[in-house]
Amino acid sequence: MSEVKPVKELTGRKVLMILLAAFGTILAVNMTLLYNAVKTFPGLEVKNSYVASQTFDDRAVAQRALGWAPEVKYANGQVNLSILANGEFVFPEAISLRIGRPTHGREDMIPVLLRDAIGYWFKADLGEGKWFVYVSAQDAIGEPFEQRLELFVTDGHG
Repeated sequence: MSEVKPVKELTGRKVLMILLAAFGTILAVNMTLLYNAVKTFPGLEVKNSYVASQTFDDRAVAQRALGWAPEVKYANGQVNLSILANGEFVFPEAISLRIGRPTHGREDMIPVLLRDAIGYWFKADLGEGKWFVYVSAQDAIGEPFEQRLELFVTDGHG
């Protein structure tokens, strides 16, 4: 017959060690996730949100009055931006773009825009995933236009 080994006693000290190890692991994982979230997300759309909010409604009405509808596309390493108003292509007096990821600023770029018959374009090697394209423009009388466009890149195509 085989010998029966005695079962080790579960003491309060062992239960405490198990609980501390479990909660310590959870706390360490949460702190690591928190650190990485704060470190990689710039979190800013505007420098001072209060000041921006004071003129938001007026700017929104003026911008809608322009009737501009921008559209961004990506294919074969090229970003294309077209702005339409009443079915016609629009070429603002001044225009600039900033493109980047929504979660961090490491891949942000301000491209040099080239113009063709239907809008603007530039070459860029965008990785897969979500990108934001920030458009800043002015019409002929200096009315500002600002919009953030979303671009999803999959397998080299947006």
